[in-house]
Amino acid sequence: MDHFDIRDGAMHAEGVPLDTIADAVGTPVYVYSAATIRRHVTVFRDALAGLEHDGRAPLIAFAVKANPNAAVLTVLAQMGCGADVVSGGELKRALAAGVPADRVVFSGVGKTVDEMAYALEADIGQFNLESEEEAETLSTVAAKLDRTARVAFRVNPDVDAGTHAKISTGRSENKFGIPFDTAPQAYARAAALPGLAVQGVAVHIGSQLTDLHPLKQAFARIGALIQSLRAAGHVIETADLGGGLGVPYDPAKPAPPSPAAYGAMVREATAGWACRLIFEPGRLIVGNAGVLLTSVIRVKPGVRSPFVIVDAAMNDLMRPALYDAWHNIRAVHPKGDRFEANVVGPVCETGDTFAMQRGMDRVEEGDRVAFMTAGAYAATMASTYNSRPLTPEVMVSGNKWAIVRARQPVEALIAADSVPEWATSSSED
Repeated sequence: MDHFDIRDGAMHAEGVPLDTIADAVGTPVYVYSAATIRRHVTVFRDALAGLEHDGRAPLIAFAVKANPNAAVLTVLAQMGCGADVVSGGELKRALAAGVPADRVVFSGVGKTVDEMAYALEADIGQFNLESEEEAETLSTVAAKLDRTARVAFRVNPDVDAGTHAKISTGRSENKFGIPFDTAPQAYARAAALPGLAVQGVAVHIGSQLTDLHPLKQAFARIGALIQSLRAAGHVIETADLGGGLGVPYDPAKPAPPSPAAYGAMVREATAGWACRLIFEPGRLIVGNAGVLLTSVIRVKPGVRSPFVIVDAAMNDLMRPALYDAWHNIRAVHPKGDRFEANVVGPVCETGDTFAMQRGMDRVEEGDRVAFMTAGAYAATMASTYNSRPLTPEVMVSGNKWAIVRARQPVEALIAADSVPEWATSSSED
């Protein structure tokens, strides 16, 4: 569920007409609904009821990569969420937004020495190690700083998530985690290293999952691993089950499993584990909480279908070009009739295509349209390709709205460059 609906003939974000935002800020612009974010956290938390351990509820560590906007993270921090981060920059963002350090999990295959040191100084809750070599490096950094790193290994269960190949992370050929079969030796090695405190196991098999069976398979393997690790003398206090539960992009397709169904599966799969569970939802929390609002530049005739050229482009919303991702495209002022069209942006790439031969609300030059379910992996992946400034972001709460990232002027892009003196000289000396 989201809070974007048609009232009096025009789309609103909660109590604010999207036209009000577009008139003031211009297009393209991302618009987020705080009420939707809060509701999704509440629904997911309710789905995890009964999974407490030693009086502690599961930790919901929001995947910051999905949407790192400070306003979004602040709303989540106020809801009691932690953060799953994959870089020093994301860690800084999470801490600045008020996420307590002990609710932070640091994932990612390429943590640098500087990032490790920063996270150790902040005293984060857990490092999810991706290799034995990373464990060695973290041990060295921790010992040098006289700190102890609480760690878990991310284990690759060799389970196909059944999602897009570029967002599948749990197969043996993927770069993530340690092989399941070598996990016992990795834990034995880490337990002997100074500065490390082994405390858990982690797994994450992919994103935009629409079937619970692969997750259940992966969790079964992790449950067996926890038993064998404890039998070998390791203390396993946490189990990070990752994230990845899908959201509905295409209303014509079956909806992904609900958070309630996911929670029921987790309760069954983790029965008897006796450890605190950690979850890393990202898309599930913010996907439906955002739209990309754009304007129609012109409608150009095509061989089969007309081209609706909008002022948003692949640099603003990369998912369709990168993953062939599907976004519902709705008119802000639906006229009641529909047509088939190709929706494209102004960037000089054929890949700058959002939809081909799409049945959609009929629109004309000057009309506004909204790309739905654009709150996750959208603004965060934007670039300045074609010297197009980063898209502004707006957050709405009830009848209030505010710019939470201003539109970047082109002059700022130019000012960020520097021209060496010798480049302006005609001499080659």
